[in-house]
Amino acid sequence: MSDRETGGMPVTDEELSLPKATVAKMITELLPNDVTCAKETRDLVIECCVEFIHLISSEANEICEQESKKTIAPEHIIAALNHLGFQSFTAEVEDVLKDHKQQQKDREKKVSKLEQSGLTEEELLRKQEELFAASRAKFQSAQQ
Repeated sequence: MSDRETGGMPVTDEELSLPKATVAKMITELLPNDVTCAKETRDLVIECCVEFIHLISSEANEICEQESKKTIAPEHIIAALNHLGFQSFTAEVEDVLKDHKQQQKDREKKVSKLEQSGLTEEELLRKQEELFAASRAKFQSAQQ
């Protein structure tokens, strides 16, 4: 993290971490149902993940600087993975990047449901009131 991201205060390695609950959930989802994970093991996994992120980030930063760039791009991360011997990760990272870019495009193209419906706001409001009335009637008949 840069000083700007931390309010000007330098961040020590001890302060860097990942959300324990999120990591615990991921570990639980990956393990068989009959296997549990000790707290110390979860903490070790977190430390390993932080170290991995630090390693990749540092390498990507060096690549970025060699290219006289000021912003680390996804391509720098992929190059860092390759330089550090993690070629087996690059295909999945590239797939995730492709999916992310597609989601960004889809978000930009997305029109609101109001625009999609082709109905005026008044017509949509009338339909909503009709649905509420039908729901109330159904609920009241179920209560009797």
